[in-house]
Amino acid sequence: MKKRLFLSTVVVSLAITGVGCVSMGKKCLQKVNPADYDETIRVACVGDSITYGAGIKDRKNHNYPLVLGKSLGEKFEVRNFGVSGATMLKKGDFSYWDRPAFKQATEFNPHVVIIKLGTNDTKPQNWKHGAEYAADYEAMIDHFASLPAKPRIWLCSPAPVYQTRWGISEKGVVEGVIPQVQTLAKRKGLPIIDLYAALSGKPEMFPDKIHPNAAGAKVMAETIEAAIFSK
Repeated sequence: MKKRLFLSTVVVSLAITGVGCVSMGKKCLQKVNPADYDETIRVACVGDSITYGAGIKDRKNHNYPLVLGKSLGEKFEVRNFGVSGATMLKKGDFSYWDRPAFKQATEFNPHVVIIKLGTNDTKPQNWKHGAEYAADYEAMIDHFASLPAKPRIWLCSPAPVYQTRWGISEKGVVEGVIPQVQTLAKRKGLPIIDLYAALSGKPEMFPDKIHPNAAGAKVMAETIEAAIFSK
């Protein structure tokens, strides 16, 4: 708990709104203005089981990308490309790079990409390659940035871990993944959506201590919507 409070203090503005930047560059202040698009705005939600909605009762109707899509309305098409167990690390035990969803997200040619990968990377068998996490993350950013639609990209911090399970740990998230995501975002001039802060202090939303329930997915959707509109 002390680590969680400390992290929230470091990112004070994020702890208040769940949205923020680690860079003051123009890209970091990016937002989506529907008036700038003459077609349906395609939003790709790239992630792991938390994006997929694992553990949520009636997952098909309550995963965060679906909730986000309903809130954004007809001008947007939001698709869920979450894969349970997926890692950002190319050498991870279930790398997102090798999953069909990665190809599908690419072919979707999104205007907006929300990336939330890192929770499964904290598993010991994966984090032994942790020194490569930032490089693999940057490669994914560059991959999506090179698509014809030239998408705007947001990085997400992992959600809190309320109990070590399946090798996933709070320490790995706070001391391993989040600092690398922050450093990478600053270097690339990209904004971070701080889902860690948005979901901290809400253990009741995590029935299995790792995956948020429908209420947690709603918080995620609201936080991400606020980010892409810079509310």
